[in-house]
Amino acid sequence: MNFENILVSQNENLAVITINRPTKLNALNKKTIEELHTAFKALDVNSKIKVIIITGSGEKAFVAGADISEFSDYTTEEGAELARNGQELLFNFVQNLNTPVIAAVNGFALGGGLELAMAAHFRVASTNAKMGLPEVSLGVIPGYGGTQRLPQLVGKGKAMEMIMTAGMISAEEAKEWGLVNYVVAQEELIPLCEKLASKIIRNSSVAIAAAIKSINANYNNTVNGFNVEIEQFGISFGTNDFKEGTTAFLEKRKPNFE
Repeated sequence: MNFENILVSQNENLAVITINRPTKLNALNKKTIEELHTAFKALDVNSKIKVIIITGSGEKAFVAGADISEFSDYTTEEGAELARNGQELLFNFVQNLNTPVIAAVNGFALGGGLELAMAAHFRVASTNAKMGLPEVSLGVIPGYGGTQRLPQLVGKGKAMEMIMTAGMISAEEAKEWGLVNYVVAQEELIPLCEKLASKIIRNSSVAIAAAIKSINANYNNTVNGFNVEIEQFGISFGTNDFKEGTTAFLEKRKPNFE
């Protein structure tokens, strides 16, 4: 896959997507969002790929925000359409992807950058990472799911504080508040993500996809998450992975999932 603003690499069952706009601190513009959608979609249907890592080029920024120059003169209708399209193409799309996505936050993750990291299934940060949603300082609010996902991760009070002050928190603060799972030195960031990915790869991709669907249902007010879990649990019994996993357990060997 050849893109203008992102790089995609694959190594056996692992894929790494790198947002590559270093002169813009990897800021998200419409072109980059479209390319990310295309890459995630292609990797998700690739049966060889079991985990995707998303990161930014360089050591300064994961994604320093949205490309403000693109929408500074938008009308009310155009602004709503920008948020709607972005959520559908990338942020909601990533959250509901069957393939696990790990965000390797290597530096600033601001605005749309933090929203992208929060859409991933979990996050690992470098020690120099700074995270925040500064949109209100521009007279707007987060539009790519930030007002919804941040409270889910850090709680309503802290989310209100972060959004209303437009301030940044450090990587250690992010870990303390549950926004990231681990904080490591810059040079250890991708290796740790790869180590976590290797643990995921050993397990059933079919079961993991069902778990993602079930967990996400807990945050969807239109469905009963417990019912989704029951449904997905039952479906698991009809899969080849369930047969292989249980057979391997009874035979005291490692499973060989398809």
